[in-house]
Amino acid sequence: MAGADGFTERVTVLQREVHQLRAAVASHAVVDQAIGMVVALGGVRPEEGWQVLKTVSQHTNTKLREVAQHMVEWPQRGRLPDDIRRSLEAALAARSSRE
Repeated sequence: MAGADGFTERVTVLQREVHQLRAAVASHAVVDQAIGMVVALGGVRPEEGWQVLKTVSQHTNTKLREVAQHMVEWPQRGRLPDDIRRSLEAALAARSSRE
């Protein structure tokens, strides 16, 4: 019976791992979409779009994937949360003043 218990435990661990990997892939896709939005909005390169998202995340104390989710939902909702909007505007303005 110990073999069956070990097998069941291993299946449980693998199922948890698959769930985490699926969540990571979905989160990555949302972040990529948000980077594309920042690139389009701010006229920046993708690397800079990534930096802008990180800056917004840090300045609003919001997880990056949550910032990205807000960005992606913005067209449907019609607005960004105020703190994210302000931080995004500031980060893009800082990028454009460097040029």
